[in-house]
Amino acid sequence: MTAAPLSTNPAGDLADRLDQERMILDSIGRFLDRDVKPYAQHLEHDDIYPTEIVGKMKELGLFGATIPEEYGGLGLAPSTYAAVIERISRVWMSLTGIINSHLIMAHVVNKMGTPEQRARFLPLFAAGEVRGGLALTEPDCGTDLQAIRTTARRDGDDYVINGTKTWISNGIEGSCFALLVKTDTTAQPRHKGMTMFLAEKRQGFRVSKKLEKLGYKGIDSAELVFEDYRVPADCLIGGKEGTGLQCAISGLELGRVNVAARGVGVAQAALDESVKYSQQRTTFGKPIHEHQAIALKLADMATRTEAARLLVRKAAEALDRGDRCDMEAGMAKLFASEAAIENSLEALRIHGGYGYSKEFIVERLYRDAPLLAIGEGTNELQRLIIAKRLIEQNPI
Repeated sequence: MTAAPLSTNPAGDLADRLDQERMILDSIGRFLDRDVKPYAQHLEHDDIYPTEIVGKMKELGLFGATIPEEYGGLGLAPSTYAAVIERISRVWMSLTGIINSHLIMAHVVNKMGTPEQRARFLPLFAAGEVRGGLALTEPDCGTDLQAIRTTARRDGDDYVINGTKTWISNGIEGSCFALLVKTDTTAQPRHKGMTMFLAEKRQGFRVSKKLEKLGYKGIDSAELVFEDYRVPADCLIGGKEGTGLQCAISGLELGRVNVAARGVGVAQAALDESVKYSQQRTTFGKPIHEHQAIALKLADMATRTEAARLLVRKAAEALDRGDRCDMEAGMAKLFASEAAIENSLEALRIHGGYGYSKEFIVERLYRDAPLLAIGEGTNELQRLIIAKRLIEQNPI
């Protein structure tokens, strides 16, 4: 069955935007019920890339979700995109990573790329004909991006790149990546020597291995190796060396809202499963939700989920307006990811022995949730960002 593309309207007043969001979420809900729910458990447990589901996502236009309509995308506002990500994560979180890393790359090109780069790449990204992601992390470099060792040396009309990237989402199935490198290893401060390229797979660019994970299965995470890999100079994002860190930061703003929305989705799924199970399971002659110990857990899970949702909405709406939102995105990512972890653990406890069984999805939620505290900047980093912005906004 062919999926119908999601319909969009130009951004209008709030009522129009909410109507648009409801229609999109209804379409996403039908897609999830028909094409994802029946297959997610099997694909996740066996760590199988969901090729057919990805094809349906392509037909729906999800690979162009936040790409402007002028380039063939849906042009969704970040707040609507966050609601879509939450909805998908309630069914299978891994799918959101397949589109998120890709859309971060697209966001960087749209925000920081040259007009020629936008015209060349964004239509391909929006159609899903070229898919990929963000290549930042290295074997000895995660949170401290300025410590990267992958280098690019100018050679005529090309740059020659050498180095290794790891934990790269879509690394196997993707074909193009926003690649962070050092073009000047002696620059001080270090970020002035950082540059980002659009790197398409060809000679000199290889996948060295697929990385096995506790959770977040189905999506491919890989190590990428660059050995005398040549990339044309016109693929330098923005056309100017030394702007790589700004490119990465601009992409991570959207990425952190995405991860926060995933946290809400996982927290909500854990709550939904617990509310349902607590009415089905009886002990001592009554449903377990009538036991105070379980009732208190459900109340805390619901409150935690709604608080996380509101923080995500605030951060996404700041992105809608084009405001600086590193503190808001950091708060949303921090709180929502921790809510997902806490709710998934409480769901497992509420389910008892069944929560530890692969027959129930709560064990998957329990394995997926910890990634959210690590990805797109650890929660420890988010706390530092929040504190720094707090002081900047309240000087004495």
